[in-house]
Formats: sequence, structure tokens, C-alpha cells
Amino acid sequence: MIRLVCVGKLKESATKELVAEYSKRVSAYTKLEIIEVKDESNNQYPENKIKQVEGERILKQIKADSFVILLDLKGKPLNSEELALKINEINTYHSSDITFVIGGSLGVSKEVVDRANFVWKLSDLTFPHNLVRVILLEQIYRAYTIQNHEPYHK
Repeated sequence: MIRLVCVGKLKESATKELVAEYSKRVSAYTKLEIIEVKDESNNQYPENKIKQVEGERILKQIKADSFVILLDLKGKPLNSEELALKINEINTYHSSDITFVIGGSLGVSKEVVDRANFVWKLSDLTFPHNLVRVILLEQIYRAYTIQNHEPYHK
């Protein structure tokens, strides 16, 4: 089971279509659930309060036995082959339930970082949050095709 916990909702129809396409592809290999938690857009709060509120919403969506991979700029980079190995390793030795967390624009609270089993740096580049969801789903799909020795990954 793969679960994505994402802060904020998708708004653009083109992004929604891509998410739907890669969700369908990933679902051929494993169950997939995408959970959107409300982003805290109230600028009256200080940044740490916003991260705290969003963090509480994220943590409520994580199951106790789930292996949590947090996407964060301070994480460890993995290429596609390494991600495929990581997912296989997690499923073999840790849990059949993996939760990927995409935090809000300010990042995540210390509690979310502490709950993460692995922190992954998707890229040195900065992407809009809606595109991160598409890229993540594409990389998960690619990881499963690599694991299954399918020709998608070249």
C-alpha cells in the first residue's frame, strides 16, 4: 500500500489529469491512496504555528505501522533505481504500508520530521507543490516498473 499525504488541494485540471493517470498506473502494482490535508493559508499566524497546525493534520493521517518517507530538501537524494530498491527493502523488511509526505510551502513541523523513517530529497530544484505530486507518482510508478524489469525505465 502506498499512501500520499499532501498539504493542500490540486486546483489545475491539467495537474489533476496527470495525477489521475499516474495513480491508475501505480494502482496496477499496489493499492494507492492520496490524502489531501487542508493547508493553513492564514497569514496572521507565525510560520511555526502554521507548520504546527499542518503537522497535526498530517500526523492524523499516518497509520501506526506505516513506514514514512518525508520529502524534504534536507533529505537524502535517491535516483530512480535507488528508490525502487528502497521501496522493495521497506516492503520486505519493514512494512507493506508506505506513506509519502509532501508538506506545505513552509515545510513541516518537528513532529512530522521525527515521525519520518526516511527523509528523501527529491531534487536540488524547487518545484511547485502540485508538480511534486505528479513527479512523485511518476517516480513511484517507475520504481515498480524497475522492480518488475519492465521496459518503461530506460
